[in-house]
Amino acid sequence: MAAPAHTFTHDGIAFGGDYNPEQWHPSVWEEDVALMREAGVDLVAINIFGWAAVEPRSGEFTFASLDRVIELLHAAGIRVNLGTGTASPPAWLTLAHPEILPIAEDGTTRYPGGRQAWCPSSPAFRTAALSLVRAVAERFGSHPAVALWHVSNELGCHNALCYCDQSAAAFRRWLRARYNSIDALNAAWGTAFWSQTYSDWDEILPPRAALSARNPGQALDFHRFSSDELLDYYRAEAAVIRDLSDVPVTTNFMVAAHIENMDYWQWAGEMDVVANDHYLDYRLGDPRTELSFAADLSRGLALGSPWLLMEHSTGAVNWQPINFAKSPGQMLRNSLTHVARGADAVCFFQWRASLQGSEKFHSAMLPHAGTDSELWREVVELGAILSKLDEVAGSRVVADIALVFSWESWWAADAESRPSTAIGYLDQVHAVYAAFAALHMTMDVVAPGADLSEYKLVVVPGLHLVRNEEAAIINDWIADGGTALVTFFSGIVDENDRVWAGGYTGPFRDALGVAVEEFAPLAPDSRVSLDSGATGTKWSERMRVTTAEVVDAFADGPAAGSPAITRNRWGSGNAWYLSTLLEPEEYRSLALQLAAEAGVDSPVRVSGDAEGAVEVVRRRGDLASYVFAINHSNTSVQLQVSGTELITGDNNAGHNTAGHNTAGDNTVATVEVPPGAVRIIREESAS
Repeated sequence: MAAPAHTFTHDGIAFGGDYNPEQWHPSVWEEDVALMREAGVDLVAINIFGWAAVEPRSGEFTFASLDRVIELLHAAGIRVNLGTGTASPPAWLTLAHPEILPIAEDGTTRYPGGRQAWCPSSPAFRTAALSLVRAVAERFGSHPAVALWHVSNELGCHNALCYCDQSAAAFRRWLRARYNSIDALNAAWGTAFWSQTYSDWDEILPPRAALSARNPGQALDFHRFSSDELLDYYRAEAAVIRDLSDVPVTTNFMVAAHIENMDYWQWAGEMDVVANDHYLDYRLGDPRTELSFAADLSRGLALGSPWLLMEHSTGAVNWQPINFAKSPGQMLRNSLTHVARGADAVCFFQWRASLQGSEKFHSAMLPHAGTDSELWREVVELGAILSKLDEVAGSRVVADIALVFSWESWWAADAESRPSTAIGYLDQVHAVYAAFAALHMTMDVVAPGADLSEYKLVVVPGLHLVRNEEAAIINDWIADGGTALVTFFSGIVDENDRVWAGGYTGPFRDALGVAVEEFAPLAPDSRVSLDSGATGTKWSERMRVTTAEVVDAFADGPAAGSPAITRNRWGSGNAWYLSTLLEPEEYRSLALQLAAEAGVDSPVRVSGDAEGAVEVVRRRGDLASYVFAINHSNTSVQLQVSGTELITGDNNAGHNTAGHNTAGDNTVATVEVPPGAVRIIREESAS
C-alpha cells in the first residue's frame, strides 16, 4: 500500500456530520452553528452535493455562500471536512453531455433525477468534475478551517457497474494491461467453453445481460475493472487537491453487507485516513453484529490505525422496506461500538433533517421535531460523552484472532451458477464472526496474503477464491504452530475462477488433511444432525479424511457418514475444517474450543444472565488501556475489571464491589454495566 501523503489529526474523538446549507435559507445558518456548539460538534462535512450551487452554469463559479458557511464554522471553532462537490452532476452537464449517463446491464439508460448519474469511464464527466475540484481547491486549499478533504461521496454506491460503450472501451484497455495477449485472456476466462473464444480485443464487451448464465471469468474481471476504474477516478481528484493543498484527503467507504462492488483492500492505501459510512441493515438477521463486523473491517482497512466513522444515523434511514427507528439509548450504543472498535470520529448523515427530497424521512442530528425532542437530547448527551473520551483517541484495538476477508471471494462465490443460492459468502463470514463476538473475543479482519505472525488464531470463512501464495501463507503459519479454522467452499478456485482440481479445498487440502469429493447443499429450511447431536444447516459435503481426525460427522442427510468437523496436525499447528453451517449456539461451542486450544481469551470476564448480549473490546494506548463494555440487553452484567470509568467519572470503579474468580475464592473487582448502558474503564495498568 502507498504511504499516506498527510495524516489527519484531531483533538480527541471528532463529533459531527454532513451539513447541507444549500438546502436552507441563510437566516438558518447562524442558528445551526449555535446549535452545533451546544451539541459539542467539532467536525462538519460540507459541499458534498454542492456542484449545482457552486457551478450553476458551466465554468461559472460562485463561492459566496460557501465562503460564508466556512467562516461561520471557523469562527465557532468547528473544523471542516470539505467535499469536492462532485458526487452528482448538475442538470446542465448531462444535458450538454448525455454520454455521461450510465447504462445498466440490460442496455437501458439511467437518467438524472436521483444521484450518481454518471459513468466512471466518461471522459466528459471527468473533465468537468476535475475542473470543479480545481476551483474548490484553489479557493479553500489553505483555509485554516479545512481539516480534511472529502472526495466525491460514497463512490460506487449506485454507479459502480456501467455497461456503456465508454465502459466497454475502458474495460478492453484494462484487460490489455492485465493479460497482454488475447491468448492469455482466453486461457484465463476458459473461453473454449460455449464457443466464446476471442480473436480480437474489439470483440470483448462488458458482461451485459444475456439469455443464459454469463462467463464467470469475464464477470469477475469486470468487477475488478469497475473497482479499479472508480479508484482511478478517486486518484484523479486527489491529485488535483494535493497540488493545491497540504490537507489530508479521503473518501467515505461503504463497508456494509449490501455494498460489494469495491475491493477496498486495493483502495485503502490511497487514503490519508480511512473513513467509513455504516447504517444498520434490518434486512439482515443480526444487524447489530454486522455493525461490529463492519467496524472491525474498517479498522482492518486502516491496518489497525484509528479510522473515521464518516456517516451513520441517529435513527431511521429512508431506503429500507421498513425504516425502523432506533430505541432509546441505541444511538449511543451504536456510536460507541464504532469507537470501541477503533473509530476516532463519530459523524452522522446529516446535521439538520431535510424538508424536501428523497431523504426527507432520513433521521438527522437535529430532527424535524426540533430541539424539544428526545432525539436531540440524545445527540447532546452523545456529544458530552465523546468529550470525555479524548484520551482514547489514537489508541489501538487489541485482537488475537484474524479473520481473512476477500471481496474477490465475495464476487466469485456469489456469482451465477453456483451450487446453492441459499447461502452466500457473507453468511459464512457473519456466522463465524458472531460466534466469537458472543464470547467477547475481538477479531482483526485481514486481507488474503496478510502477515499473520501477531495472531494466535486465524479464521478463514468461505475463502472461495484463493491464490496459491495466499493459501501458502496460511498453511505455513499453521505449520509454525498456529491454530486455524477453514470453513466450507474455501479453496475452490484460483484468481481466474478456475477450479483447483484434485478435490475441493484446493491449496488447503494437505494442511487440512481432507479430500472433499462432492458438494451436498441442503434445502433452505432443512437441517441435518451430527453425531454429537449438533445441527447443520444450508450445506454439507461428501468428503473423506486423509491425515485428519474426525471430530464430528453427519448422522443423516445427503452426506450421512461423511466428516463434518475435522482437525489435522500440520507441522507444529492444527488445521480445523468445518463442512456445514452450525446453529449459533453450537458455533459458539466450536469457537470456544478453538480459542482454548489457541490460548485466546476475552479481554475481561463478564458475568450475568445477559453476558452474550454484551460487547467487550480493549483499546490500548501508550499510557493506558481502555475496556469498552456495551450492554445491549435489559439485564445488568458485571465485568471483572477495575480503574476509572470515563462516562460516569467514577475514579474507583471496580474497587467497592466484590466478585468471585471462577478459579477459586479469590475476590476480584467488578464493574456493573446497567441494562442498555455503556461503560468505558481506563484500567489501572495496561495488560
